Amino acid sequence: MKLQTTTLGLIAFMSSASVLAQNSGEDDVQDMSDPLAIYTQVGAGITDKGINLKVGQSYDTGEPTTAGMNLIEVKGIYGDALGWRDEDITTDSVDSFRFRNFTVDVTKGRGKQIDATVNLKQNLVAEKSADISYGIMQALPKMGPVNLYPLVGAGVSMGENAIEDDGSLDSGYSIMGFYGLAGMYAKLAITDKIWVNYNPFWLTTITGSDNYEDNYYGQDNGDILTHEFALSYQITPRFNVRYFANWNENVDFDDGDQRIEFNYQL
Repeated sequence: MKLQTTTLGLIAFMSSASVLAQNSGEDDVQDMSDPLAIYTQVGAGITDKGINLKVGQSYDTGEPTTAGMNLIEVKGIYGDALGWRDEDITTDSVDSFRFRNFTVDVTKGRGKQIDATVNLKQNLVAEKSADISYGIMQALPKMGPVNLYPLVGAGVSMGENAIEDDGSLDSGYSIMGFYGLAGMYAKLAITDKIWVNYNPFWLTTITGSDNYEDNYYGQDNGDILTHEFALSYQITPRFNVRYFANWNENVDFDDGDQRIEFNYQL
């Protein structure tokens, strides 16, 4: 069964002051507990499926009220040697790659993201698969210690040697179908150094082959509700540690993905 982690991950926004400071060349340290912050970073995670590595680079969009960031992740390195899942779930090769591009317009409180994930493990519809989506998030007014960021988006799924409805293989890469997603990122500030995130997302196939529409999110599952929980601690203004758990309606919390991630702001 394909365990679908939160597809879009954390979309980055930032406040007007932060955008203007960055675009004017000031080397300010961004608040890493603030989901509005965009900054250059490196990170590494110890997970149940191996090691994850991450690097993010902020950039000047050329507009005084916008900012952007590119983020690249490599997941599941040395899963057999360093992870603690069954060998039929992990390998010592990389499980997946992920690329995200974020832009934010602070005059509207709105962010946009292109999110591309390549999964190298076989699932019910293809030997390898890739999801590419475009999403828009709107920041809601802050409610005490709570920040909410609803998001909607749509994407396309591609497969290598995709399984056709008659059981044959469509050799090479092909488009299997299209999907939609809706969800929310939420942050609860416990203290100025401790915060909690909960990010539910619903994904559903829209159109494509029957095999894709019926089984992309698991046997006889054309849609799925996913959950992500994170508990974070800010060690220094530039360095934090975060615990993540990902599960869904078909996979219990205990059987879901677990990881501890370290992030450093450059």
